[in-house]
Amino acid sequence: MYKLYNIRYFRQLLFMFSLLLLVSSVKASNTKEHEKAPLDVTNLIISHIRDSYEWHITDIGNKSIVIYLPVIVKSSTGWHLFLSNQFSEEPNGKGYHTGPYQLAIATMGEHAGKIIEINNGKEVLPFDISITKTVAVLFIDAFLLLLFVLLPARWYRRHKSSDEAPSGFTGLVEMLVMYVEDNVVKPGIGEGYQKYSPYLLTCFFFIFICNLMGVVPFPPGGGNVTGNISITLFLALCTFVITQFSGTKHYWKDIFWPDVPILLKAPVPLIPFIEFVGIFTKPFALMIRLFANMMAGHAIALALTSIIFLVAAEGIGVKLYGMTTLSVIMSIFMMCLELLVCFIQAFVFTMLSSIFIGLARTKSEE
Repeated sequence: MYKLYNIRYFRQLLFMFSLLLLVSSVKASNTKEHEKAPLDVTNLIISHIRDSYEWHITDIGNKSIVIYLPVIVKSSTGWHLFLSNQFSEEPNGKGYHTGPYQLAIATMGEHAGKIIEINNGKEVLPFDISITKTVAVLFIDAFLLLLFVLLPARWYRRHKSSDEAPSGFTGLVEMLVMYVEDNVVKPGIGEGYQKYSPYLLTCFFFIFICNLMGVVPFPPGGGNVTGNISITLFLALCTFVITQFSGTKHYWKDIFWPDVPILLKAPVPLIPFIEFVGIFTKPFALMIRLFANMMAGHAIALALTSIIFLVAAEGIGVKLYGMTTLSVIMSIFMMCLELLVCFIQAFVFTMLSSIFIGLARTKSEE
């Protein structure tokens, strides 16, 4: 059974590999007949990483399949609600995708990619609470997180503790919960870890689901949620607040009056200043680590995949099968590595959060 399971997935992988080779060779053979604009890899990567007011799914011929998202802004003329398809597809001479109510999406400058109000020739940022691509994917991921929790909870309500261990999806969730709680939360926090388990487990599963959905190349996946610094900032801020409110007297004493030689803390509070700065650098490191790793993973995977189409666009895809094959192999390898990174980043964020909370709850040894 195990061998058949492996063979089935190997055949699927081989089919995907062959399909990519076929696409590259066909595109190469038709290059001379149909001249197309060269592939802009930089724009492709940036458009995937950057947030937007529409959800581009794919292109069929010259037609793009796009989900237009609702725009909700408050400008000088009041509140406005409309779909993003009311903005022009092509920017005008000043680089604006013009829309109604003197609103536009800037493509250049410090407000690039954002909705602005053009008031007397000046760019003014309105109050913007639009449902962007990241927000839409965030709602989907939150819904999946609820299913991830409620479906096993339903099973436990219908069974007794003396029944057999669950199998399938519920068993998988139970295994992950027990692994994270026994190997991350409990060792990191120590006594009294139970009241922090809900938050830390929520962080783990939320980041893990967002990371996995970011690897899926089609809706409802494809969103770069954890590669958005606003999301990682909020998660790090939650850990920061819980850590500070969990701090004991000994924790605050070690910050403002640590056990070091007196000259290091008075009259110039050198060590207290360093410890105080450390309060903010810890959540900052959490934010940057998750953001940078996930954003870089998406960028590298897209760059490797783009090699196939760059070679084909030059009309040498048939001759350089080695280059195309190498690109496909590297892309598959990066996708597999990305799946591992999805788990590792969720694990590391949860582990560091539990350690920071545990350090704040330290008591005096006296």
